Amino acid sequence: MKTKYEIAKNWLPRYTGTPLKDFGEYFLLTNFNNYVTSFADKFKCNVNGIGKPMQTSTNSEGLTIINFGIGSANAATVMDLLVAVKPKGVLFLGKCGGLKHSTEIGHFILPTAAIRGDGTSNDYLPTEVPALPSFKLHKFVSEKIIARKLEYRTGVIYTTNRRVWEWDEEFKAYLKKLFTIGIDMETATLFIAGLVNAIPRGALLLVSDTPLVPEGIKTEESDNMVTKNFSDLHLQIGIEAMTEIGVKGEAIKHFKY
Repeated sequence: MKTKYEIAKNWLPRYTGTPLKDFGEYFLLTNFNNYVTSFADKFKCNVNGIGKPMQTSTNSEGLTIINFGIGSANAATVMDLLVAVKPKGVLFLGKCGGLKHSTEIGHFILPTAAIRGDGTSNDYLPTEVPALPSFKLHKFVSEKIIARKLEYRTGVIYTTNRRVWEWDEEFKAYLKKLFTIGIDMETATLFIAGLVNAIPRGALLLVSDTPLVPEGIKTEESDNMVTKNFSDLHLQIGIEAMTEIGVKGEAIKHFKY
């Protein structure tokens, strides 16, 4: 195997337990196994990859969901491996910490960009290259949210490799200087790896905590509350957007110089 494509064709089934022919054209990516099982229950389809690094499920309409795990390294890995099936569109359904008073628990964020504090994306492109979503994909997701008469926020997400930073007052002061709306561990990596791999990409983030204040730091109890109250809606919006975009949405093109 000499090319990325050859490696990806071999490794994607190995990581997911899913043959290449069983993947759809559009994808939902997530960090949460319950999103995959809920998807499979909804469409009465199988969950593949139990016991492997990534679990998948694909419905009869050609939409695949993948739980790729947590963190920027895993985000980069799944975007590299997806070149094997050349997705027409990928939407990340992730959670993030809200960093502004206007981002309360349960709010949705469509990031306009992401700051590359992850480090992983530096292996793909120079740091000057902004981490951006595909505008037409986000435009369609926005229409699905508005059709439900729901509000959402836009703004810049800070992506970090650090999972435990909530105690660090210096880092929190730094975040406030950046005017970022939220913080996560994957969005910037997905945007940059998607750019490099010519994959149209977007992210619909659910605010799960408000970590700049001690009482807002995520706990098992608070995370269970968010999952119970908001995850079904989060998943459903993603399903609607990525199911209909191939039929009703504008063509998503990836331009090369």
